[in-house]
Amino acid sequence: MSKMPVEQITQNLYYDRTFDCDAAKILPGEYYHTGKDMLLVTVLGSCVSACIRDRISGVGGMNHFMLPDGGTDPENIASASMRYGTYAMEVLINELLKAGARRENMEAKVFGGGNVLKGFTAINVGERNAQFVRDFLRTEKLRIVAEDLNDIHPRKVYFFPRTGKVLVKKLMQVNNETVSKREEDYASRLKTAPVGGDVDLF
Repeated sequence: MSKMPVEQITQNLYYDRTFDCDAAKILPGEYYHTGKDMLLVTVLGSCVSACIRDRISGVGGMNHFMLPDGGTDPENIASASMRYGTYAMEVLINELLKAGARRENMEAKVFGGGNVLKGFTAINVGERNAQFVRDFLRTEKLRIVAEDLNDIHPRKVYFFPRTGKVLVKKLMQVNNETVSKREEDYASRLKTAPVGGDVDLF
């Protein structure tokens, strides 16, 4: 029996009345890519999102992920985190390539990595996530053209892949615990979920 991958394509599709277009809401552990003129939106706390697009064709996508806590062993933390983070990024990049994007035309905008989860400050989850996504993209030679990382506030990110436009709204006052609860649940799932899935590297 094959194991389910941690990263999955979002099923949260809707029509956004504010921007008058189709939209996809990306939750923790999800991604979405499209060649259509539509909106991708997510809310980030400690998690990070990479918004990657082919600047020529307009094919683009967004992911939403967190590096898992590998326990107390520093080597275990590093290896599990790198393995999962790499998988989360490769899934999106490879789906974009399959959809017709060309690697030499790709550019990235990265967001999130806030210090917002109670009890997670000791391992600097947000900071580790932010540093990972920067390092990964540098290694893959994908240019980061914009970023909004770290800080102490959650943020809502609106990404329009066709044009590359991004709107970021800092959530200075969050009236409920939705963002934190969602990410804490996601962090718990990462401890037991397989890195999983077959990724064809291009």
